Amino acid sequence: MWEYTDKVKETFLHPKNVGEIENPDAVGEVGSIVCGDALKLYLKIDKDTNRIIDAKFQTFGCASAIASSSALTELIKGKTPDEALKVTNNDIAKFLGGLPREKMHCSVMGYEALEAAIANYRGEKPPEVEAGEIVCQCFGVTDQKIKRVVKENNLHTIEDVTNFTKAGGGCGSCVPDIEKILNEVWAGKVLAEAVAPKKKLTNIQKIAMIQEIIEREIRPLLQADGGDVELADVEGNKVIVSLRGMCTGCLMADVTIKNIEKKLKELVSEELIVEAE
Repeated sequence: MWEYTDKVKETFLHPKNVGEIENPDAVGEVGSIVCGDALKLYLKIDKDTNRIIDAKFQTFGCASAIASSSALTELIKGKTPDEALKVTNNDIAKFLGGLPREKMHCSVMGYEALEAAIANYRGEKPPEVEAGEIVCQCFGVTDQKIKRVVKENNLHTIEDVTNFTKAGGGCGSCVPDIEKILNEVWAGKVLAEAVAPKKKLTNIQKIAMIQEIIEREIRPLLQADGGDVELADVEGNKVIVSLRGMCTGCLMADVTIKNIEKKLKELVSEELIVEAE
């Protein structure tokens, strides 16, 4: 059974901006009722200020789909189309206090509807119409969509791809193709990083990356075993963390710290040293 935050429950039970805008300036439609989730997003954009003054939605889906759609409309109101496009599916999830990882595809669907609506407003082809081959026949997911979502959300496992796109969640015959795509994406990234010189991070950029890696890559693993960790401080290249939960006083605490250091060295900077406060 999935654990929903109070914000998700409240938004599902009392969603905002449900319905249809009469004479909308933009419409974005993604998903399919046949595949289980569908969303239609309507936008009203002020021509003088170039800002979204109204946003409404109609959706067919689960509680997460309804809550994500409602959250999206709240996040983009008052923004210009370019500003709205900076709202990511992770922003939608954060607005709701988090979504079960198995339901992240609902936030992705919201972002895709926004992309489609703004493309419609600009008279452009919707992003998902781009050339691509269907990988998952059950849910109509293309290889281009999988590649894009994998890169944008730093996905590394087939389970993650299923959680964020639904691909592989039906008959499972596409799993080998998903694995191949994952290998292609990350093999290409490693090669590009090996060739391109790394830019020196500012202190603010370094702290932001450390915090992001801890939240995305490290905390979920520790929390799965009853532990937790928080970033306490960053002093130059010294990262100070605070172990929580089952990690507190654990005999393997030193190993945990070394594993955190290894991950931060790999993804942020080789110069980092991690210590417990």
